[in-house]
Amino acid sequence: MYEEKVTVYYGSGKGKTAAALGYAIQSASQGHSVIIVQFLKGRKEEELVFLRRLEPDIKVFSFARSVKDFSELSEEEQQEESMNIRNGFNFAKKVLITGECNLLILDGFLDLLNNGMVSEEDFQILMNAKSEDTEILLTGRRMREILQKYAEKIYEICAG
Repeated sequence: MYEEKVTVYYGSGKGKTAAALGYAIQSASQGHSVIIVQFLKGRKEEELVFLRRLEPDIKVFSFARSVKDFSELSEEEQQEESMNIRNGFNFAKKVLITGECNLLILDGFLDLLNNGMVSEEDFQILMNAKSEDTEILLTGRRMREILQKYAEKIYEICAG
């Protein structure tokens, strides 16, 4: 049976990104290459500087230009940031097509699906770009039904 190798961490609780980072460190310690692309989190330089210490084993990319969370931006700022997010999505697709890593973490990606910034069709294109050797981990607040078709493991993280 073909294994999709897609893991989802979703829910209203805190810790989805932390769990994904733990998974990234575990994967890298086993000799795998890891790329993390963050969406909708704002540009938190201090976190990015810290995480970049893990390079070259774990590479972290944030296409956000604003330091604020997406939800805190004005409509005009959201439009500008949407273009940056689209660049991040296209980068993720390129990573999958080229097989650049063993594990690709798309942090906050589920929220792109939920708010319509990425269509279900775009999501399917992304999943079809994935090679059998690449594992994907997606995080976000809400799980969409379309994910069940692709996800091998689904973890709900609830507020306690």
